[in-house]
Amino acid sequence: MQIQVAKRLQGTEEYYFSKKLREIEEMNQTGTRVINLGIGSPDLPPHPSVVAALNENAALPNTHNYQGYKGIPALRKAMADWYQRYYNVTLNPDTEVLPLIGSKEGIMHICMTYLQEGDEALIPNPGYPTYRSAVNLSGATVVDYDLTEENSWLPDLDALAKKDLSKVKLMWVNYPHMPTGAKVNREFAAKLITFAKQHNILICHDNPYSFILNEQPESLLQFEGAKEVVLELNSLSKSSNMAGWRIGMLVGKAEWIAQVLRFKSNMDSGMFQPMQMAAVQALQLGKDWYDDLNKIYRARREKVFQLLDLLHCTYDKNQVGMFVWAKIPANIENGYTLTDEILQKARVFITPGGIFGSNGNGYIRVSLCQDEKVFQEAIERIKTNVK
Repeated sequence: MQIQVAKRLQGTEEYYFSKKLREIEEMNQTGTRVINLGIGSPDLPPHPSVVAALNENAALPNTHNYQGYKGIPALRKAMADWYQRYYNVTLNPDTEVLPLIGSKEGIMHICMTYLQEGDEALIPNPGYPTYRSAVNLSGATVVDYDLTEENSWLPDLDALAKKDLSKVKLMWVNYPHMPTGAKVNREFAAKLITFAKQHNILICHDNPYSFILNEQPESLLQFEGAKEVVLELNSLSKSSNMAGWRIGMLVGKAEWIAQVLRFKSNMDSGMFQPMQMAAVQALQLGKDWYDDLNKIYRARREKVFQLLDLLHCTYDKNQVGMFVWAKIPANIENGYTLTDEILQKARVFITPGGIFGSNGNGYIRVSLCQDEKVFQEAIERIKTNVK
C-alpha cells in the first residue's frame, strides 16, 4: 500500500541538523569521537534555584493535571515583569503574553494563524531555516530578502519598498541576528516600524539571543509605535540554559495574541505546571546571572577566534549571541567545502553558512556551547590535521 505524502511536505526537507547528527553518530561509532561545534544547545545547567523549583512543584500531588492553554497567571506575570525589568516594555500579562512550548512552536503557530495559499512572507537570507519551513507548511509563498555584510546584515528597506508587496502579510526578522550576530540599532528599528505601517505588514521578531554577549538586551517592542506592527517571540532556551525544557513566549498586541491562541489551543494541552513554576523562578533571576553566563561565553569566544584564525577566516569581534559567524578565505569554494574537510580530517563539526541561505555560502558558524577544554582540543586537532 502506498500513501502519498501531503502536498505541504513535498517541498520541505528534513532539518539539516537532524540529518547531520545521524552522520556524526555513525562517525562516532567508527573512530575518534566528533567534536560538535555546530549546534546552539546550551551545555550549562539552569540556575540551581530553577531546578529546585521544578523538583519542589513536581513533588506536589496536585500539579500533574492538564493545564490551561494560556499558561498559569504566575508565569504570564513573570514574563511581563521580565520584559518590564530588562527591556522597559510594559505588557498586560492577561492579554499580551502567551507562554509557548518553545518559541520554535510559536513560529509555526504564527504562520498557521495568519498565512494561507496566495499570501507571501518575507524571510531573511541568511536566516533561521525554520522561518522558511513554517511559511511553506502554511501554504504561503516565501519571498527572500537579502542580508549582506556590506549593509551590516540589515535589510535594505528602501529596495524592498520598490517591490510588489501587495501579497506580503508577514516579515520575519531576528535581532540579535542568527547566524551573523548582528544587532539592531535605533535608526533601523524606527525605519522598520514605519515600513511595516506603510505596507500593512506584520513584523514577527524572533528574539532569543538578546542576553547573550550583549551588554544591553533589546526588544523591538521598546521602540515607539512598535506594538501596532510587531509580534515578538522570546525564549528561556539560551538566556536561562533551558533549551530542553521548551519554554518560550509570544508577546504583543492583545488581538493578535488572541488569534494565535485560537490555533495553539488546538495543538497542545498546556505546559507541565512544575515547569511553569520553574520558569517563574528563572525569570526572576537578577543581572548577575546573565553577567556570570556571559563571562563564560566571552572566554569561549576567545577560543573560537583562535580556531578561526587557524582557518584563515575573518570575523567581526563585535557580534553578539551564541555563535561566531566568520567569512571563509577567498580561495575556498564555499562553507560546505571547508566544514566537510574539517569534519573528515579533524573530526570537528562546524556549521556551513549556506544552510541559512545562499547569502551564507561564503561563511561558517561556530557555536559557543562547549567547554573551553573542548575548544582547545578542536584547535589542536585542526592544527594537526587541516593544512
